[in-house]
Amino acid sequence: MKKEDQSYLYLIVLHVFIGFLIYGLPFASKIYGYFIYIFLFFYIIKKQNRNNEALIAAAYVVGSEVFLRMTGGNPLYEISKYGVMVFLLTGMYFSGFSKGAVPYWLYLLLLVPSVVLTTFVLDFDTNIRTTIAFNISGPVCLGLASLYTFRRKIALEQMNNILLSMGLPIISCMVYLTFYTPNIRDVITSTQSNFETSGGYGPNQVATILGLGMFIFFSRIILESRTKFLLVINLIIALNITYRGMLTFSRGGMVTGFMMIALLLFFLYLKSNFRGRVKLNYIIVFVTLAMISTWSYTSFQTGGLIDKRYANQDAQGRVKESKFTGREEIAQDEINIFLKNPIFGVGVGKGVEARKAETGDGTLSHDEITRMLAEHGTLGIFALLILFFTPLFLYLENKFNMFLLCFIVFWFLTINHAAMRTAAPAFVYSLSLLNVQLGGGSKKESKLTS
Repeated sequence: MKKEDQSYLYLIVLHVFIGFLIYGLPFASKIYGYFIYIFLFFYIIKKQNRNNEALIAAAYVVGSEVFLRMTGGNPLYEISKYGVMVFLLTGMYFSGFSKGAVPYWLYLLLLVPSVVLTTFVLDFDTNIRTTIAFNISGPVCLGLASLYTFRRKIALEQMNNILLSMGLPIISCMVYLTFYTPNIRDVITSTQSNFETSGGYGPNQVATILGLGMFIFFSRIILESRTKFLLVINLIIALNITYRGMLTFSRGGMVTGFMMIALLLFFLYLKSNFRGRVKLNYIIVFVTLAMISTWSYTSFQTGGLIDKRYANQDAQGRVKESKFTGREEIAQDEINIFLKNPIFGVGVGKGVEARKAETGDGTLSHDEITRMLAEHGTLGIFALLILFFTPLFLYLENKFNMFLLCFIVFWFLTINHAAMRTAAPAFVYSLSLLNVQLGGGSKKESKLTS
């Protein structure tokens, strides 16, 4: 076995052990959570971000966020977003940021007026600080991360390492879920999102991170499996993550992961020569058969309920009235709020209070787009346009970045069903702004020129 293969196997085994350990000794999650932030912070400082260690550290935090929330290991609920921001700001201290990232400075400025407005309009008994922090931390995390990544040159090998860093703690999450719900048929009795198969935590967030993990390890099957050993390891991990993700019965995250894989394969197929396309044909057939087998096994384990879930049916096979479990009503209410407050919106965090006053429903929004409209008004529209079009312009400059469209799809679909509850959509979006190079990765290339 090659040394690189051994190192990779050790990392996998370590994170399998972490998942098992935290299941057996729940207090270990706290130790793991604190260790991550302390170790990674000093890791960046020691390396002085010579090879974008800040991105490696931030990626690991993003991958571990849901697992730590699930097991009570996060020192603070929102610490992952703050951790990403602190790590990338530390990286900027050592290696700077692009002076050309004007769109993202403008994006951050567009968020300010509604934050100021919030301090005047929130209800008297509302904690202003925590309400603002909860609702604005995701967008601000995205803005700061984008300032770091905008046109930063990075080798493809480094990009794969960043994705691996994000994927490793997802393995721990997968292992924990395996032990948490060993008897699937005992806990799945309907087609609703299932908390029991999601580690007792929100199925939407769990499926989102598992869908991302599925993409990461399927991408490694295609791009980083240089030996049969690595191919088998990556395939086992990818299929197990896929299986656990489908068992959450939360569709958004898994559909997003499938679309990312399809986009990556489509991109590689277009860019390959005849010989490369022949190899990809085998890979596509292989991946398709593996997916079908996983789906069939999941269907067997759930007594066919997973088929009904994705067909939008209840356990009796009746088609449900709502395809989005009532979220479309919240989105419509937020659009109505925007129409009444079109300039600055109602203020950050005020959208929930406004909807509760009008409809009696104080459910948090799952759609970041309509939330931005309601709480930031027309300024929110401009901010969203910046986020949507800037990476597409960068794609015209550097069409080699095979991950760019995958990352944008993840961000866009995730914020439509899970808002920005986690750091994942913000950080993954920022990765789309990297200038991925086929080779290189030297110290000079990894730093930005002013």
